Amino acid sequence: MFGDPKTAKTSTATPKVHARTEELRASPPMFESQFMDRFTRVHPAVVPAIFVPVIAAFSYLAFAETRTAAVFGWMLLGYVAWTLVEYWLHRVVFHFEPERGLGARLHWMMHGVHHDHPNDPLRLVMPPSASIPLGSLFALLFQLALPFGAACGLSAGFFAGYLAYDMTHFAVHHRTPKGPVGRKLRELHMRHHFQDDTTGFGVSAPWWDYVFGTAPGRRRPR
Repeated sequence: MFGDPKTAKTSTATPKVHARTEELRASPPMFESQFMDRFTRVHPAVVPAIFVPVIAAFSYLAFAETRTAAVFGWMLLGYVAWTLVEYWLHRVVFHFEPERGLGARLHWMMHGVHHDHPNDPLRLVMPPSASIPLGSLFALLFQLALPFGAACGLSAGFFAGYLAYDMTHFAVHHRTPKGPVGRKLRELHMRHHFQDDTTGFGVSAPWWDYVFGTAPGRRRPR
């Protein structure tokens, strides 16, 4: 007469789960203009399409100008430099949260929307409208500070690190890692999203969280 309680419970819970899944996935537009909003969403394949040729070009120029052993050294240094930028950019810039006004709006556009809707596949990698100007600035700084060949090697490693970061970020949200490294990266990043967003700032390089004291588990969740 009243039906199976198990069936009734399932039918009640399922819409809630579905609604929560859609909320995590479907982020709202940032701009009223559809044309402007299009530049805030990007397919993950766009990142390697842009940066693999950039990395190849910088690598070619570096090897043409500098000894092989030195190039590899500069590439490694560039990668390490990126991992530090990744950590501090995420910790200091992305998680600087003004309470109101333009600052609050900019924070939401840069990173808040990702925490509100972390499974939106078109807002998991940095759009070219942000990554190209920022990357150009770093490449210019390297050229001003170092000889041409060394700066190119540093840039190649730096952008390889950035590419690894963006692809890792997409994978931990939209793939199920099978290896121990992938599973650990996913666990740490999900804890950043759903347990304590004041820890776990290194997405592709979580060791910096241990160096700087922000590793998940070392601090009590809020």
